[in-house]
Amino acid sequence: MTPSFLLTSLIVVASPGTGVLYTLAAALTRGSRASVAAAFGCTLGILPHIAAAMLGLAAVLHTSALAFAALKYCGVVYLMYMAWQALRETGALAVDTRVGAAGRSAWRVIVTGFLINILNPKLSIFFLAFLPQFIAADETHPLARMLELSCVFMAMTLMVFVLYGLFAASVRDRIITRPNVMSWLRRIFAGGFVALGAKLAFAER
Repeated sequence: MTPSFLLTSLIVVASPGTGVLYTLAAALTRGSRASVAAAFGCTLGILPHIAAAMLGLAAVLHTSALAFAALKYCGVVYLMYMAWQALRETGALAVDTRVGAAGRSAWRVIVTGFLINILNPKLSIFFLAFLPQFIAADETHPLARMLELSCVFMAMTLMVFVLYGLFAASVRDRIITRPNVMSWLRRIFAGGFVALGAKLAFAER
């Protein structure tokens, strides 16, 4: 495992995006358990992109304007839906202080995180264009090597997202007791989802 791969992957993972935003929102609205569930869901959402890259489906997204646009706009619509939920205080981003509520809603948080990442076509293209750079031309088992690098990337994603979430959860009690602060945070999260959706809408292959 080369240091350049680890450093580049860390930069990509730690950069603010839909997964990070969703994990922070889950942490602030539902607590530490939900933040870990969100991080796990976002990490699971990488698996279909890895499979697509290994099976050559990512190349189809890269070359087919129709396929790329279809997945892209599904992602845009879902991000707009997340923004609407954040403003309405519903769904996986609803504030819930009941004992045990975080555990009961964990699956919902995981599924939402999974969908957020699976509907991001740029991830498939990322695995198609990024990972091959770290696979030697004379590699005897390129697919196995790609799977190894992908697993490292997923592990880094989970670790970084969990750290983001736990940090946000640690200040949660100070925030949810202040309605005005929580209201502004919801607007910020909604605006963040809208901005990321707009960025995805104008993304090119």
